[in-house]
Amino acid sequence: MTLTKLLNTSLILLVCIGVAACGGKRKGGGIFDPNAPTGQVLSAQEAAVETYDKSSIWDVFGGTKGDQKVNVNRYLWIASLDVLSFLPVQSVDPFTGVIITGYGTPPGGGRSYRATVHIKDPALDARSLKVSLHSSGGRSVDPSTARAVEDAILSRARQIRIGDSKL
Repeated sequence: MTLTKLLNTSLILLVCIGVAACGGKRKGGGIFDPNAPTGQVLSAQEAAVETYDKSSIWDVFGGTKGDQKVNVNRYLWIASLDVLSFLPVQSVDPFTGVIITGYGTPPGGGRSYRATVHIKDPALDARSLKVSLHSSGGRSVDPSTARAVEDAILSRARQIRIGDSKL
């Protein structure tokens, strides 16, 4: 009788561990929800290395985490962090290409802004980049201002790419 109790308890314990290991946890707030809690504010260097925490029972049987492919243009990613370096980075997700910043004032400016950058494609192209700016009142900023920021990011990304090709 004690052996069956021991086996039943062990089986229940293994099932509980298996179910608990299946849950994943994403760092930071929601991807597109600007009001979602975001945790700590990261510097641009920390944001560049921030990763998506995926852990499940299948990681034991699968390959390493280094096998995952990132479908984000690296030049656009670096240029976005560079151009918006005056804004504190709150959340990054390199696997979906989303960078969310907190409020900050640009150099020489009087209004504070918050940005959400979405890099949709691995191509270095204007269609791959979407920038959404909001003022401190929560209102969207003039589309021409957002377009100017997109142009600045694209120009910086091209400069970085040209610099890499000269190596």
